[in-house]
Amino acid sequence: MTVTEFNTCVDVYADNLYRFILKSVKDKDIAKDIVQDTYEKLWMKVSNVESTNAKSYMFTTAYRTMMDHFRSAKRKTGMTEEDYENRGHNNQYSDIKAVLNEALEKLPEIQKSVLLLRDYEGYDYLEIGDITGLSESQVKVYIFRARQFLKNYIGKPEVLI
Repeated sequence: MTVTEFNTCVDVYADNLYRFILKSVKDKDIAKDIVQDTYEKLWMKVSNVESTNAKSYMFTTAYRTMMDHFRSAKRKTGMTEEDYENRGHNNQYSDIKAVLNEALEKLPEIQKSVLLLRDYEGYDYLEIGDITGLSESQVKVYIFRARQFLKNYIGKPEVLI
């Protein structure tokens, strides 16, 4: 990859990368640090990374850096099957986005990440597997579970209207 191609990657993918990380960490400063760290790591490997693989490399690096942040902060928690059944809401909302954001916050971090990569960023299952280090079938299972949780959490569409 040349310097010009690197600069193009920064211009083209910085917003998508920042949005993906910000959705997960919920802290603008940490998200900026992770994105900056990602571009620094790309710059260190600029001669080894092809420009056609740069987007995948950046999202993979950013995802792993974000997971390292969660591990070091010990904020990562798991959910049991009981938690899925006991979660929900009965409030009347007019803002679907607020309900979805509230529901996304209740998902385990891995489910949230794969769902965001699939539905917000448009990656296919194989690419998500490459980014997260999961198999394609694991990605499908996590996305299915996340969508089931969101469906159960949101409940009937009439609640949203």
